[in-house]
Amino acid sequence: MFPAAFSSRNAASTGRRFARRNAASTNVQIGAIPDSTAGQMDQANQQESSVPPRARAVVFSVHIFTALGAGVALLALLEAVREHWTAMFGWLGVALVIDAIDGPLARRFDVERALPDWSGEVLDLVVDFVTYVFVPAYAITASGLLLPLFAPLLGIGIVVSGALYFADRRMKAPDNCFRGFPALWNAAAFYLFLLHWPPALSSLGIALLIALTFAPFHTLHPLRVMRLRGLTLSLIGVWALLAVFALARDFQVGAAVTIGLCAIAAYVVGSDAVIRRMRSFSA
Repeated sequence: MFPAAFSSRNAASTGRRFARRNAASTNVQIGAIPDSTAGQMDQANQQESSVPPRARAVVFSVHIFTALGAGVALLALLEAVREHWTAMFGWLGVALVIDAIDGPLARRFDVERALPDWSGEVLDLVVDFVTYVFVPAYAITASGLLLPLFAPLLGIGIVVSGALYFADRRMKAPDNCFRGFPALWNAAAFYLFLLHWPPALSSLGIALLIALTFAPFHTLHPLRVMRLRGLTLSLIGVWALLAVFALARDFQVGAAVTIGLCAIAAYVVGSDAVIRRMRSFSA
């Protein structure tokens, strides 16, 4: 009996000492860890509260304008399901205009500072994925212009490679060029309908573009690359006029229009590589 009682008292005493020691250690550890998340949230709330409510409403309308691109993508998809391809490309063109305007608007109104809890970058990526990748992928797969056996596989390849490309933090180079083929599947679908190659050749072309998504070459960003920017913007304007003409004619255009559209596409895709090669020769 006595040894058992003695050991119980020792165990209790030892347990109390460990409990006090752990409590003291816990207090020291908790006090040493700064609550950075709370500080960031307080700072964001202070920034947002410094903007008047009416100004915040105006700024938030920029996000609504960007999100409108997703609604336009839905309209394009509905036209694609009905196989109204010209109307589909028309709506995708409207989405392109929205995408070209919303960035300058966001910078003009300093949206990131006024609404720190809302990520314009994430919103833009979501909308761009459905307009540049998902809807065009459906059109390419359902167009009947690819080999029937490979069309679904190529469609899956488009959306998977596009999703991975959008998640790649290296998708843009320091000079604002895109790395590899920049998931411009709306443009790829447009040229697929314009050129109307045999299904085997079209399937091979789509497979090649999927493979080039992560290839080590640069593609011009039509609006943000400063080198030869005047020439680039002029060519993009000509391309837009020729594309509208081709859609108005339901892709039934002459060789001159087709060659012009293809030449501008070759400039966007290949001009950076040509310039780099010429510089390497002259060095």
